[in-house]
Amino acid sequence: MNFLKHQRWSPYLVGSLIGVLSWFAFVTADRAIGVSTALARTAGMAELTVAPVHVQTNPYFMKFRPAVDWEWMLVLGIVLGAFASSRLSGDKPQTNVPPLWRSRFGPSAKKRYAGAFAGGMILILGARLAGGCTSGNGISGSLQLALSGWVFFGSLFVSGLATAFLIYGKENSRA
Repeated sequence: MNFLKHQRWSPYLVGSLIGVLSWFAFVTADRAIGVSTALARTAGMAELTVAPVHVQTNPYFMKFRPAVDWEWMLVLGIVLGAFASSRLSGDKPQTNVPPLWRSRFGPSAKKRYAGAFAGGMILILGARLAGGCTSGNGISGSLQLALSGWVFFGSLFVSGLATAFLIYGKENSRA
């Protein structure tokens, strides 16, 4: 159990474990892993409290019923697993604003949290527009050898590199 205390795991091990999890999901639930639908279901559950008729007649919610299901539990597991990993490994940030962020955007923790929140909202919007999240489109799609899964991964890496250069490129040019 000492490996649980490591701050970084081998990407090969983690990739293999995600592959096994995907196989398990296909065998037990006959579905690919994904988490963005769970977030939409959560919105539907919240909406049920104020507009139940709308939810019951909504075509999306007729297909994906707002309920706590295995995908929702996967999201909960991700959150709890990340918390447990952080506690076991002792991986705690020294500061709320890392030096690279501070040199590029200033010392405001509120600004950093607002940026992280905005980025998360854009990510969720993109996942819903694309019909799935990173795990659904990328991992599960590529495991099924779907062209869309491989196109997604290519787009993910290109956009990630472009974003990193846009946000942190100024810092690298000073070196």
